[in-house]
Amino acid sequence: MLNGKHIILGITGGIAAYKCATLTRLLVKAGAEVQVIMTPNAKQFIQPLTLSTLSGKPVISEFFTANTGQWNSHVDLGLWADAMVVAPATASTIGKMANGVADNMLVTTYLSARAPVFVAPAMDMDMMKHPSTLRNLELLRSYGNHIIEPTAGELASHLVGKGRMEEPENIVKVLDAFFDARQDLTGKNILITAGPTVEKIDPVRYISNFSSGKMGFALAHECADRGAQVTLVAGPVSLATPHPAINRINVTSALEMRDQVMEALPVADGVILCAAVADYRVEQVADHKIKREKNQAPVLQLTPNPDIARAVGENKRADQVTVGFALETDNEAANAMGKLQRKNLNFIVMNSLQDKNAGFQVDTNKVTIFTDRGDTIQGECKPKREVAHDIVDVLQQYFARQDEK
Repeated sequence: MLNGKHIILGITGGIAAYKCATLTRLLVKAGAEVQVIMTPNAKQFIQPLTLSTLSGKPVISEFFTANTGQWNSHVDLGLWADAMVVAPATASTIGKMANGVADNMLVTTYLSARAPVFVAPAMDMDMMKHPSTLRNLELLRSYGNHIIEPTAGELASHLVGKGRMEEPENIVKVLDAFFDARQDLTGKNILITAGPTVEKIDPVRYISNFSSGKMGFALAHECADRGAQVTLVAGPVSLATPHPAINRINVTSALEMRDQVMEALPVADGVILCAAVADYRVEQVADHKIKREKNQAPVLQLTPNPDIARAVGENKRADQVTVGFALETDNEAANAMGKLQRKNLNFIVMNSLQDKNAGFQVDTNKVTIFTDRGDTIQGECKPKREVAHDIVDVLQQYFARQDEK
């Protein structure tokens, strides 16, 4: 499945860089076109001449070629690539990627890439276990990147533990499986809502909730990676959407989200309603900051927001698959199944605030899926991108049954 694919191979300054000669050769042998980008320190571990010979392309390391002045455009490279692989990924480069420190050609290209990114860490065991490294890897996962976990064994320090870069043959297998298995939504249009809504009180205050949008964005990236065209209606969040198949529409309030969802609904094959929509808004928004009065608190008159899930259920076509979310604190299963029926959903994803490391603000989730066919699918606590994969698998099963009819 790599034949004809454009692959950026980003190599950083670790001893495992020597494995990239084999990795480059295997990618080329599989039919991929490979452009190598090296950090300056990477050239201390493997010669650019070796990699340019194997790839058939000049290696890029700086923003411009010193002897000719030719500019190496990170933007063009980001548009050219079907995938970017950073291997080995040192702790330093992982930190820069996670926090947007664009001080070299590799990280700048990563920030410009619209293609899926695969990161293969390689470092000493104590660096691998350090809280800052683990945090940065979780940040990269939350952005939609794919982490190719390092293996355990003897390291360059002669210590034995986790930190060895995955072998080139297995990295190629990961890429091959990605392009082979995840195109099952090709031709589908998926509408997804994500994040909170913000309901203004006055020019400086508002009503909202703790939703980070991470689950909805993970679902958008999963659908796009599997070939779908995605319309993502997002409330106010700080997450990026670099995938070219995601059309992001930013909204603020529940009314704005409702309008965008109903406009996009007619062309959608599937709808995933993941946003945490505020149930109420202030009936009369003040046009000036409400001043604090001594011993007197303002009274806010609230009015219900539109029920977007119910509106979708009432207007859906027979061939549309609709998915809802239910965040519960008690009577979880009963409340979720009630919502499934009331809002005419095909299945609902329930997560509970009673479960540790699930719900708002965190990078993991634990969900249970209830379907309109009476199935219950219990998940484990794991990264939200992996949870998204499980949810989209169920969505795809509905599409597959439709195709069989």
